[in-house]
Amino acid sequence: MAITYQFNKTSLQTLEKDLKMRQRSLPTLQSKETALRLEVKKAKHELDELDQEVERRIKDYDQMIALWGEFDTSLIHVDDVRMSIKKIAGVRVPVLDEVVYSTKEFSLFSSPKWFADGFEQLKTIADVGIRQEFVRRKVDLLEYARKKTTQKVNLFEKVQIPGYQEAIRKIKRFMEDEENLNKSSQKIIKSKREKEAREAEELKQKGGNA
Repeated sequence: MAITYQFNKTSLQTLEKDLKMRQRSLPTLQSKETALRLEVKKAKHELDELDQEVERRIKDYDQMIALWGEFDTSLIHVDDVRMSIKKIAGVRVPVLDEVVYSTKEFSLFSSPKWFADGFEQLKTIADVGIRQEFVRRKVDLLEYARKKTTQKVNLFEKVQIPGYQEAIRKIKRFMEDEENLNKSSQKIIKSKREKEAREAEELKQKGGNA
C-alpha cells in the first residue's frame, strides 16, 4: 500500500494519528490471530477424530452388507437438522444441536430381529456424518478468519507501520531542513541589512566630515 502524504504539518498530524491507531490495534489483532490458530488446531483435531469414527462406522456397516440388503431404508428418514450459531474467537460458526428422524412402523414378528439395532446403527452413522460436515464447516470458517487476521497483522506489522514511520521521518526531516534554511536565509538577510546600515552610516559620517 502506497502511503500518500505532503510535506506539511497537517499531513504530518494525519499520519501520526493513523500510525497510533495501527499501533494500538496491532496487539489486539495478534491476540486474535493466536486465539484463532488455537481454535483451528482444536477443530482440526476434532475433525480428524470424526473422520476416523466415520471410517469405523463404515467398516462396521460393510461387515453387515449382506444383512443390509434385507433392510428397508425407507423406514427411516432425516426430517430436520437443528442448529445454532456460536461465536468462537469472534467468528460465527454453525453448531449441530440435534438431528430429527422419522421412522415408519414395521412388524417385529415378520422382520429380522436385528432390524431394531439397524435403526440405531443408521442413526449413529447419520449423526456422525452430519456432525462431521458441521465441524468441517467450522474448520473452514475459522481457517479463513485466521488467514485474514494473519494478513492484517502482516500488513500492519511489516508494511503500514514501518511505512508510516518512514513517511513521518521524511516529513520531519524536510520541515527541519526547511526551518534551518529559513533561519540561514534570515541570518543572511539580517547580516546584509546590518552591513548596508553600517555602510550607510559610514557614508553619512564621511559626508558630514566633508
